[in-house]
Amino acid sequence: MNKGKYYMTTAIAYASGKPHIGNTYEAILADSIARYKRKEGYEVFFQTGTDEHGQKIELKAAEAGITPKEYVDRAADNIKGIWDLMEVSYDKFIRTTDEDHKRQVQKIFKKFYDQGDIYKSSYEGLYCTPCESFWTDSQLVEGKCPDCGREVKHAKEEAYFFKMSKYADRLIEHINTHPEFIQPVSRKNEMMNNFLLPGLQDLCVSRTSFKWGIPVDFDDRHVVYVWLDALTNYITGIGFDLDNPTDQFKNMWPADLHLIGKDIIRFHTIYWPIFLMALDIPLPKQIFGHPWLLQGDGKMSKSKGNVLYADDLSDFFGVDAVRYFVLHEMPFENDGVITWELMVERMNSDLANTLGNLVNRTISMSNKYFNGVVTRTGAAEEVDEDLKQVVTSTLEKATKKMDQLRVADAMTEIFGLFKRCNKYIDETEPWVLAKSEEKKDRLSEVLYNLVESIAIGASLLEPFMPQTAKKITEQLNTTVREFDRLQEFGLYESGKQVTEKPEILFARLDVKEVLERAEAMFAERNKQEEAQEPVIDVKAKAEISYEDFEKLQFRVGKIIACEEVKKSKKLLCSQVQIGSEVKQIVSGIKQYYTAEEMVGKKVMVLVNLKPAKLAGVLSEGMLLCAEDENGDLALMTPEKDMPAGAEIA
Repeated sequence: MNKGKYYMTTAIAYASGKPHIGNTYEAILADSIARYKRKEGYEVFFQTGTDEHGQKIELKAAEAGITPKEYVDRAADNIKGIWDLMEVSYDKFIRTTDEDHKRQVQKIFKKFYDQGDIYKSSYEGLYCTPCESFWTDSQLVEGKCPDCGREVKHAKEEAYFFKMSKYADRLIEHINTHPEFIQPVSRKNEMMNNFLLPGLQDLCVSRTSFKWGIPVDFDDRHVVYVWLDALTNYITGIGFDLDNPTDQFKNMWPADLHLIGKDIIRFHTIYWPIFLMALDIPLPKQIFGHPWLLQGDGKMSKSKGNVLYADDLSDFFGVDAVRYFVLHEMPFENDGVITWELMVERMNSDLANTLGNLVNRTISMSNKYFNGVVTRTGAAEEVDEDLKQVVTSTLEKATKKMDQLRVADAMTEIFGLFKRCNKYIDETEPWVLAKSEEKKDRLSEVLYNLVESIAIGASLLEPFMPQTAKKITEQLNTTVREFDRLQEFGLYESGKQVTEKPEILFARLDVKEVLERAEAMFAERNKQEEAQEPVIDVKAKAEISYEDFEKLQFRVGKIIACEEVKKSKKLLCSQVQIGSEVKQIVSGIKQYYTAEEMVGKKVMVLVNLKPAKLAGVLSEGMLLCAEDENGDLALMTPEKDMPAGAEIA
């Protein structure tokens, strides 16, 4: 039964590195929804992909000594490989470096400019490079980026801006009249109260400080800013063409669901709808900002050494066990937590015991008592009816939860079916029935009911744990059923024979052994990462005495102003606060830092160097830098926030 189209997307993964399990969770979540919708009879088109432009990637490629395109090609292959490993059944994997996407972005940018939605000006503000976002002082949290918590830096550059306020009232009206548009409701309230109602600032939509992006075709100094580039993938990926939209686009748009992380909800519920309004295109039906999956001691980060990757976890537990965990443990609205201990607990209780042991016991008893032949005899008793009612009603219960995107709750309903089967075994006691020849027909009926119930449960489980569903039905000598047959009890063919040797679906694990193995894995990973860091052989200078060293005075300085030295290609002139004193220091670092990004930095300063003139400008000290084998420089900065003037001993 065809219920019509269902177009859904994930956010496209930023191609700056390997996605951790928190990133991968979104792809698995989306996959479970897509698979469920297909089973319901929808014509699903599920799109995911990679976001491949921006300053961060340009910098990472330079660090790796390769071109940005080479860098994102590797990253996209890595991301796609992890999605494939985790059985993500996408219909399209889009890359923002795809030529057809780039052409449409340029057309869209030009259209916005021609119709007066975009104008050229300059931007001065606080910029977060990892998030590629500008912020005002009031938006910072404890002086740092409100999205990722990293340091921001002052930046100023020429840019094109989109007139957000032109469409703000229309968007507010749409949100108020379409309560399903932003989910959960808490995300809607956040967007309305923090951004829309106070008034939208115009949005920077181009950059000139880097080149790795889609060029603005009528102003080649500019590249299209990441959000206008990335967000449009949702329409370019299904054939949007400003001049001649394809039939696929006409059939699929508007999107039924954008599934995204809560940290990028602002871009998807404010900027993206406004861009669509400017294009005179209908808005997506629903945008769901899912919570984060956190490590037990907070967000995952390389600096903490606690990053978990899907491929590593699947080596420990198996693909379907990882899928089960991230889907089942994530609340609808609040952040979920992942720990090794909790994964082992779920593996042992839910997967090995509730599900795996149920399948194994049922098949083993069928083989022991009837040589594996499962026969319906009609020797029914009252206890059977409750089992059948639970089994045949599970589809409706799970579907209600899935319609609300409460995936964890839907899985709980399905595992409720398996728990009811285990209770049925305790109620009917097949091992007792087997002792009496007169109870043989009743025993056969009990085992038939169990096999039929498990077959229905496995079919319901397929969108969430596809490999497991296949393994179960193969052992039962049947196939995964379509959803429109799951409210019928008795479709398993009487007289079929189950497998002779049931496969252990999930083995119980010892938490101590898992933790020891995990510790060894992290140690080996850290060792490999350390080995990859470049080591530079340095020719030692002549030794100095301790008395010579004592003559040098190093302090922490804060750069309060900086400008380029006129007629110099290399020099920057910084005003550096050191305690109550301000020193003027000239440094040959213009190739590596702009004057704007120097402001606010805490640096290591040699303060008692004899003053000298460089390019005619007085310099009263020295900023210390590290230099790699290529001659690239990086300022030496304190690991922790230290006051200007703190002595370096």
